[in-house]
Amino acid sequence: MTQRLSRRGFLSTALAAGAFAATSARAEAPLTSLRPVGRGEDLRLRNLKTPEELISASGLHGIVGFSAFNLATGAVIDEHDPEVGMPPASVAKALTASYALDTLGPAHLFTTQVLATGGITNGVVAGDLVLLGGGDPTLDTDGLAELVDQLAQAGVTSVTGRFLVCGSALPFTRTIDVEQPEHLGYSPSVSGLNLNFNRVHFEWKRGGSGYEISMDARSASLRPAVHVASMGVVSRSMPVYTYADSDGRDEWTVASGALGNGGARWLPVRKPEIYAGEVFQAIAAGKGIKLSAPQIVDSAPEGEVVARHDSAPLQTILREMLKYSTNLTAECVGLASTAARDGRPLSLRQSAEAMSNWARTDLGLSHVAMVDHSGLGADSRIAARDMARALLEVNRRLGLKPLLKKFPMRDAQRRMVENHPIKVHAKTGTLNFVSGLAGFADLPDGTELVFAIFCGDLDRRDKLTRAEREKPDGASYWNARAKGLQSSLIERWAVLSAS
Repeated sequence: MTQRLSRRGFLSTALAAGAFAATSARAEAPLTSLRPVGRGEDLRLRNLKTPEELISASGLHGIVGFSAFNLATGAVIDEHDPEVGMPPASVAKALTASYALDTLGPAHLFTTQVLATGGITNGVVAGDLVLLGGGDPTLDTDGLAELVDQLAQAGVTSVTGRFLVCGSALPFTRTIDVEQPEHLGYSPSVSGLNLNFNRVHFEWKRGGSGYEISMDARSASLRPAVHVASMGVVSRSMPVYTYADSDGRDEWTVASGALGNGGARWLPVRKPEIYAGEVFQAIAAGKGIKLSAPQIVDSAPEGEVVARHDSAPLQTILREMLKYSTNLTAECVGLASTAARDGRPLSLRQSAEAMSNWARTDLGLSHVAMVDHSGLGADSRIAARDMARALLEVNRRLGLKPLLKKFPMRDAQRRMVENHPIKVHAKTGTLNFVSGLAGFADLPDGTELVFAIFCGDLDRRDKLTRAEREKPDGASYWNARAKGLQSSLIERWAVLSAS
C-alpha cells in the first residue's frame, strides 16, 4: 500500500535529509554513530514525538487527556490519561445532540401555539388568548410575527379576556450557569417559551446631552421595543454592568465610562415568558389586534388552536447548534429529550443527570457526570475515552459526523493551514483555561478516526473571580496553544494509523 506523508511529515523528512547531506559533505566524522535503518522501518515513527513530548512542547500546564480510535474497527490508535474526567465545555453539545437524536429523532419539530379559550365572533375572542410555548429554542421575532399574521387572517381584532403566556413545557431556569457574570448573553434563562435565544438587544449612541439608548427584540425585519428590560446609564467606570430583578422587570445599569461613542450588544433575558408576550403584544398592535399585558400561567387552559408555528426539523436545529455553539439550544433539546423519556424534569441538573444515565446504560460509558446540556457549567465531567466511544457508537447508529463543522488544522506557529491533507469535523469547547475537541478525522489514505481531546488548567481556572471570567488575562494565549496541541496530536495519529 502506498503511504502518503502529511505536509508536516514531508517537511520533517526533507529537513532531516538536508541535515544528513550537510554532515556527510564535511570531512569530519559524525560525533555520534548513526543507527542504521531496518528493512521496512518507517522513518516517520523514528522521529515521531511522544504524547508527553508534544504536551511539554505546548507549554500547557494542567491535565491533557485524549483517546483516538479507528472509526471502522474501533481499535485504539493512541491514548493519554483517557479515563480522567474533565470539563467538556461545549464539546458536551455533541453528547447532547446524540441524546436528542436518539430520543426525539431527526424529524422532531418544536411547536409554538396560540389558543383561544372562547369562540371568535365578529373578530372578538370571547375568552382568553394563550401564547403557549413548546420548548422551541429557535423561535424569533419573525416567528411571532407569523403567529400574529395567522390571527389576523382568522379575523381576530380583540380579546375580551386575558392575554396569557405559558412556558411550562420545560422547567424554568433563571440562568444556565450561576457562576457566570450576569450580563453575558450566553447564559440566559431557559423556559418552554423562548425568544431570540432569550436575549435583548441593547444599543447606545452618544448624543448632545448624553446617550440615546434602546432595548429591542430585533429580527431581520422588525425592531419592537422592549419594556420588560430597561437600561440606565450611570456615571462610573466600574463595574461595567449591574443587574437587579425589580417588580418583575430586568433592570440594568451600565457605566458611562465604558460606552465610548456608540455600540451594541445582546444581554440575557431573565423573564422569558413576559419578554415573548410583550413582543407578541406589540406586533399584534401593529396589526390592529388589541391585547392586554401578558400574564404568566403555570399550565395552559384548554382552547382552540388558532395559530401555530413549527420549528425546523431537529436535525437542522442540531447542525446549527453545533456550528454556532448556542447554549440555549443545547439546554432546550436536552430538557425536551428527558421530558420525552422520563416525563418533565424538575430542573436542568436533573435532566443532565438523566442524560448521563442514558450515556452509561445505552452507550456503555463509565466516566460521565453532567450538570447541564451545554457544557457551560464547569462542574460537568467526562473522560476522553468515554467521549470518543460515545461519538463512535452514535455515529454508527444515527450518523452524527455530517452534523459537525470543519475544524481548521494549525501549524507549529498555531496558524491555520489551508488545504491540509487531514480533514477534521469536530465540536470545539472553550472555557477559561479549558479546551476540548472531539469528532472525526479523515486521513489522506482514506482511514477515518474518531477522537476526543480535553485540556484543562483547572487550578488556574478555579482562582478566577467571577468578575475576571469574561476575559481573564492569558486565557486567549492558553487557548491558542491548546488548539496547536490538538492539531499536533491529530497529525501524530495520522502517522500511527498509516504505519
